[in-house]
Amino acid sequence: MQHPIGFIHGRFQVLHNDHLKYLMAGKRLCDHLIVGITNPTPDTIDEEASNPERSEPMNNPLTFEERKAMIVAAFNEVGLRDHEYSVVPFPICKPDLLRETAPADAIYYLTIYDDWGREKEQRLRDLGLKTHVMWERSPSEKGISGTDVRQAIRDDRDWQSMVPPAVAELVEAWNLQKRLSSSNSSGS
Repeated sequence: MQHPIGFIHGRFQVLHNDHLKYLMAGKRLCDHLIVGITNPTPDTIDEEASNPERSEPMNNPLTFEERKAMIVAAFNEVGLRDHEYSVVPFPICKPDLLRETAPADAIYYLTIYDDWGREKEQRLRDLGLKTHVMWERSPSEKGISGTDVRQAIRDDRDWQSMVPPAVAELVEAWNLQKRLSSSNSSGS
């Protein structure tokens, strides 16, 4: 069944090929896909007991606008038209803020690999939002992670094959390797 409005979310620090598969799986289920970017600003990040490393500054090197640009570039590359999606901040760590920003008429698509995925599903349900788990898999089946991509960029190893070509162009234009290397050496 095709939903009028679907909502999908993630940090997308850096948007990689498995992120794009996840986003496109959600898009196939709805007419209009809203992509919520979590940890949109430093003040919306809280440590999460089920996934504490997601709040560390070195794991959040890109701004909301940079991540939005990556999503738009990747969607343009696969042929999605602007009216088929939108990209918004989605402070999943601040449920009280979600009440103000989460559309009540959307279906919230999730994938679950661990306790953090289950926590997010419960958080959305506690807000009275409709959820749809697209798939639940073990952590070993997750595939590419943002950590993998950031580490490969930092170490000057092949990372280009892990991201859509349009994202690779942005990462290079932003000289993300330098930013990641300096944030790693500063201990942040």
